[in-house]
Amino acid sequence: MSANVVEVDELGLISRQLRSSGKRLVATNGCFDLLHVGHVRYLQAARALGDALAVGVNGDLSVRALKGERRPLNRERDRAEVLAALDCVDYVAIFPEVRATRFLEHIQPAVYVKGGDYQPQTLDPEERAVLEKAGTDIRLVPFEKGYSTSGLIDRMDCA
Repeated sequence: MSANVVEVDELGLISRQLRSSGKRLVATNGCFDLLHVGHVRYLQAARALGDALAVGVNGDLSVRALKGERRPLNRERDRAEVLAALDCVDYVAIFPEVRATRFLEHIQPAVYVKGGDYQPQTLDPEERAVLEKAGTDIRLVPFEKGYSTSGLIDRMDCA
């Protein structure tokens, strides 16, 4: 397992250290079940917004709750390790909850990024409240049309 895969509590400490040294931690989260070029472009764009990028990965049970019984295709530790191998990703933490609220409370990033398929008003209200309380800058990165894990799975089912 990569040294960049850390516990949420440890990532909170790292975040505070970065902040105290004047650096901006960018955070995002998701399932990242089958990594594709849309994910890579999104993560690169997120990383460009600060000094370090932390990715919160939904644990296996929460992916199942969000995406259905057939998911995830890859186990949480494997998904985290693949993400940690990307040059643009500095830290990865797995969280078991469906929502990233606790993850965000612990790390209080300077910048929080979601894809352009979201709007500030469509973010989970509890997550948004945590971010606003921390003074986090919420940014949306343009959505890469034509790239989705669900779309890939649907195409595989037809093959």
